[in-house]
Amino acid sequence: MRTPLQGGLPPSRAEVVGAVVEIACDESGFSGTNLLHSTAPVITHASVDLVVDEAVALITVLRSGFRFSPHELKSGRILRGSGADEALEWFLAALAGRAYVHLIDKEFFLVTRIVDYLLTEPSYAAGTRLAREHRPAALALYEARHAAGGDWGAFLSAFVDLVRMKRRLPVDQTVQRFFQARDTLRRRRLGAAADAVLDGLSPSHVRAVVARLDGDDRTVPPPLEPLLPALAETVLTWSGGQRQVLVTHDEQSALTADRLTRLQRVLADNGGAVAADPNRVSPLAGLVMVDSRDDPRVQVADLLAGVARRLPGIIDDALRQPPPIPPGRP
Repeated sequence: MRTPLQGGLPPSRAEVVGAVVEIACDESGFSGTNLLHSTAPVITHASVDLVVDEAVALITVLRSGFRFSPHELKSGRILRGSGADEALEWFLAALAGRAYVHLIDKEFFLVTRIVDYLLTEPSYAAGTRLAREHRPAALALYEARHAAGGDWGAFLSAFVDLVRMKRRLPVDQTVQRFFQARDTLRRRRLGAAADAVLDGLSPSHVRAVVARLDGDDRTVPPPLEPLLPALAETVLTWSGGQRQVLVTHDEQSALTADRLTRLQRVLADNGGAVAADPNRVSPLAGLVMVDSRDDPRVQVADLLAGVARRLPGIIDDALRQPPPIPPGRP
């Protein structure tokens, strides 16, 4: 027996205004808060704008034309099959202009969390193009990781333990461990830009952020949930500033109604670049949860996400950006 679907934010008539594009999404490589100790160093979030009949036709060709049985239609099977190269080439060509893939490097994601949460004010715009002013600092620290040796992993691990919901140690010890790891990196002199990030970490600010997390301050997005900024980037990409986006998504516990409502509002306010206005239309029209077994569009997104995670090099320009919206097409 299937359990009831959780989360989502079904659209209301008042929230859908003008042109709307409907996309189906799924991810691959998501391992919850286990971002450092996973066999998948990247997460991929894929989306397609196929209608149901188009998705069914695509899956039918894969099963019949390339001899994949109904129980084998997974990215790993396709890539290991005897006709893998031909099947992959056909699959990607069929999705040209109809798909978008957002790739997340887990280590870099954690670095952006350190900058966005511990150097600035946490926001649902963090980790997206709406908060680009913080990216140079995150890149500087990330690019210095090779000079840090084994101390780099200890630093990231200390951050994960600091902000996780269920800590292994009392909060005072966790904060102390984080700053001990920070101080070890500082002694390595990683470069002016990276050192400036490390020097900017303030114990008082870090404790204040941790206290807000422990107090279930819902204005602070969950720091170890990469799916929220990935969804935001996906919506902004498909919207192009010209239309709203209605999302059909495989069930994900991270996508609660409260978080999606906050994300919807931040996207409407352009990450805080404009004054908050409850009447401003958000590019996120709504999000409906489905079981992937029931929606062939989500199955196609799942295949694309899995292939892209295993072969990140296939994510070329055709998959990074949907084409311009043709005249007359919503």
